[in-house]
Amino acid sequence: MRALMFFVAASSADLHSGSFPIFCLHFLEHNNPPIQTNLTLLTWAGILCCLIWSGSAQQGGSDCIKANAKSCGECIQAGPNCGWCKKTDFLQEGEPTSARCDDLAALKSKGCPEQDIENPRGSKRVLEDREVTNRKIGAAEKLKPEAITQIQPQKLVLQLRVGEPQTFSLKFKRAEDYPIDLYYLMDLSYSMKDDLENVKSLGTALMHEMEKITSDFRIGFGSFVEKTVMPYISTTPAKLRNPCTGDQNCTSPFSYKNVLSLTSEGNKFNELVGKQHISGNLDSPEGGFDAIMQVAVCGDQIGWRNVTRLLVFSTDAGFHFAGDGKLGGIVLPNDGKCHLENNMYTMSHYYDYPSIAHLVQKLSENNIQTIFAVTEEFQAVYKELKNLIPKSAVGTLSSNSSNVIQLIIDAYNSLSSEVILENSKLPKGVTISYKSYCKNGVNDTQEDGRKCSNISIGDEVRFEINVTANECPKKGQNETIKIKPLGFTEEVEINLQFICDCLCQSEGEPNSPACHDGNGTFECGACRCNEGRIGRLCECSTDEVNSEDMDAYCRRENSTEICSNNGECICGQCVCKKRENTNEVYSGKYCECDNFNCDRSNGLICGGNGICKCRVCECFPNFTGSACDCSLDTTPCLAANGQICNGRGTCECGTCNCTDPKFQGPTCEMCQTCLGVCAEHKDCVQCRAFDKGEKKETCSQECMHFNMTRVESRDKLPQPGQPDPLSHCKEKDVDDCWFYFTYSVNSNGEANVHVVETPECPSGPDIIPIVAGVVAGIVLIGLALLLIWKLLMIIHDRREFAKFEKEKMNAKWDTQENPIYKSPINNFKNPNYGRKAGL
Repeated sequence: MRALMFFVAASSADLHSGSFPIFCLHFLEHNNPPIQTNLTLLTWAGILCCLIWSGSAQQGGSDCIKANAKSCGECIQAGPNCGWCKKTDFLQEGEPTSARCDDLAALKSKGCPEQDIENPRGSKRVLEDREVTNRKIGAAEKLKPEAITQIQPQKLVLQLRVGEPQTFSLKFKRAEDYPIDLYYLMDLSYSMKDDLENVKSLGTALMHEMEKITSDFRIGFGSFVEKTVMPYISTTPAKLRNPCTGDQNCTSPFSYKNVLSLTSEGNKFNELVGKQHISGNLDSPEGGFDAIMQVAVCGDQIGWRNVTRLLVFSTDAGFHFAGDGKLGGIVLPNDGKCHLENNMYTMSHYYDYPSIAHLVQKLSENNIQTIFAVTEEFQAVYKELKNLIPKSAVGTLSSNSSNVIQLIIDAYNSLSSEVILENSKLPKGVTISYKSYCKNGVNDTQEDGRKCSNISIGDEVRFEINVTANECPKKGQNETIKIKPLGFTEEVEINLQFICDCLCQSEGEPNSPACHDGNGTFECGACRCNEGRIGRLCECSTDEVNSEDMDAYCRRENSTEICSNNGECICGQCVCKKRENTNEVYSGKYCECDNFNCDRSNGLICGGNGICKCRVCECFPNFTGSACDCSLDTTPCLAANGQICNGRGTCECGTCNCTDPKFQGPTCEMCQTCLGVCAEHKDCVQCRAFDKGEKKETCSQECMHFNMTRVESRDKLPQPGQPDPLSHCKEKDVDDCWFYFTYSVNSNGEANVHVVETPECPSGPDIIPIVAGVVAGIVLIGLALLLIWKLLMIIHDRREFAKFEKEKMNAKWDTQENPIYKSPINNFKNPNYGRKAGL
C-alpha cells in the first residue's frame, strides 16, 4: 500500500515534467520484493503507469523534441525543462542531432550522464539593498531627500532563462516627515475673481497646516487663462490690453505664467499672489492642459526636488484637449517640451493642446501627483479625468475657494494612503506579474496585485514580483527595466541578463577535425556545420544531398526502399522521420525499427507490461509473451486452501487451466455435476455416527477415509476462522431427523469430521388442539357470517323505509279543474228583471 501511495504522489509530478515513463521503469525495477501479494500490487501499478503514459503521449509528446533544436542554445530556449546531452556517442544510428535535446529525465533514461547534460538555470542577485528609513517627525537629524529610503531593494540583476520565472520581493514603507513640494496652478479667468482673494493668503495658512505632516514643505504658484489666438480670446487691441468689460481692471490674457517657483517662504507666496489680477477669455473651456504640461516638464524653472510632488489644479470650468487647437489654426501636436521664457509659455499659438495620454505620460515620468480642485458643476467631468490619470484626486471647491486648504489636506492624505507600482517599458518577450501583501492580510494578484490601499505613515507593505522571459532577444544583449511607486521618485533598477547559450558553446572548437576535415565547429558534443555543409559530421555539401550514389548507402540488402520509407538519406546516412506524436520514434541504421509497432494486448502496446524496442516487446519482470500479456505471477491461481488451482490444474499466465474437465472457475473450485461436500459425505457420517443409512452395511469399507469426533451440541462444532478450510453441514437422516456436522481438510490432506451426537428429530402432531381449533374456527366463522347477514338486512330495511318516507312527503294532489271539463249547469238572466211597469 505504501508503494502504491508513493506511486500516485510521484506520478502526478513526473507526468507534467515529461519523465513519467522513466519513473514507471524505475518504480518497477526498484520495487520487486519476493512477497507475492506485493507483486500483484506492483503489477497493477505498472499497468496504471502505462495507461497514464499512453494517455499523455497522445497529447503530443515533449516540447523539447518538437523544437527540433540543432544546437544547445536552441534547446534551452525551447523550455525550462529541456536539456542538451553533450556526450559524444549519445546518439543511436538514424537519430538526428536534435535528439540530443529532450526532457532531463528522458535524457538520463537514454543513458546520458548527469554531468554531460547542459541545463543552465536562471538566478537573481541583489546589488543594492539599503534598509527603508525609520525616522520620526521632529527628530534632531535632518536627512536630505536623497538619503531617505522608502523602497527596498534598489538594484538587482536577474539572469533569465526562457520560460523560467525569477521572483523577488519588493518592500515599501512610507517615511514619516517626508519632504513635500506643492505647486498651486490657478485659473485666472474672470469667473475666478472671488477665488483669487482667498488664494492670496493661502501661502502662510497652508504652510502652517502642512507643518503637521512634514517639516520640509515648499510651495509655488502659477496661473493660466487661454491660448492668445482667436477664437479663444478677442484679438482687438483694446481687448488685448483689457479683456474685461466696463470699468473692470483686468490684465492682458496669457496662456500660462509661472508666478512663483517652489519656495519655503509662505510670506513671499502671499506677496506675489496678492499682486495678481484677473484676466478674461471668450469661450468657457480653459487652456489648463497647456499649463499642466509646462509645470510637469519645466522642472528646473518650477524648482521640483526629488520628493513628493503635488500639483493643485484649481478651476471652475472645463478644459481644451488635443484637436481643439484646429479652431485657432493650430495643427502641430504638442511636443511635450519646456517653452518658458521669463516664466511665460511662449508657444501656445504654435503647438496644439496636449492629449490626456500625453499628460499621463509626462506626469508619471516626473512623479507628479495631481489634485483637481474644481467646483461642483464640473465634478463629473474631472472625476472621469481622474480615472485616466493615475495617482490623482478630485476635490469640491467652494464657490470662492474658501475650503481650498482642507481640500488639499484631504486629497494629499487620500493620495499618500495608496501605493501603486508601475514598470518601465518591457523588452520584447518579457512579462511581469505582481502579487501584493497589504495591511490586515489583504492579498491580490494580476492588476490589483500592483497596489495597496489604506496605508498609514510608517506602514510597511510587500510585493512579490515575477519576471519571465518568453523568448531571447535577437542580439542577446542585456536590458534594464525600472519599477517604482507612482508619485514617488525612488525606483528599483533591474538588469535583465538573458541565458540564450550554453556554457559548452563557448568551449567549441571552430573548424574541428571531428567535423569532417574542419567543416564545422565541434561544440557541446555535436558538430555545428559551416555554411553549405550538412550531415551529422558535416560530411556533405548541399550539392551532394540528392546524389544517387549516396542513396545506395541508405538501402538495406535486397531492398529498393530508401531508409525503409521512414526517413531521408542525407550524405549516405538515414535520418529518420519524426512522427506527430514525439513519443513514437523510428530508429536503426535504415530506420527499420520503431517503438510503436509491437504486439498489443487490451489495446496497449506490449500489454502495458513492457517496452517496445525495434518492434519487439521487452517485458517487465514477471511477464512474458509476444505482447507481454502472460503474467508469471501465480497469486491469482492460489485457492483458499493454499493450493495452486486446488490441485486440479496448472497456472498459465496468471489463469488456472483445469486438467479435470469437470472442474472450472478461477481456481478450479467449481464442479457443476459434482455433489457438494455435505451431500457427498452425508451417508458416511450417518452410518459412522448413528449406525444407519444407505451405507450402514458397507460403512467399514467405504467410510473410513476421515477422522470423526463427536460433540455434545452445535455450539461445540469448529467455527470459521481456523486455518483449515471448513464446511458446516445440515442433513436429514432416514428418520427425517436433522443432524449437524463439519468437514475440513488440514494441510497434510487429512479429513476431519465433527458431528453433533444427538440428531434433532421432529415431534408428532397434537391432535386435540388441532381438532378443537378447527371446530372453534368453523363456529366463529359461522357466527361472523350470520352477524354480517343480519347487519346487511338491517341496512337494507332502513334504506327502503327511508325511501318510502321520502316519496310520501313529496306526494301532492292537483286541485285545478280539467280544462276540457264543462259544467252541466247553465245560468240565464231575464233582461227585463227589475224594470218599472209601463216602461
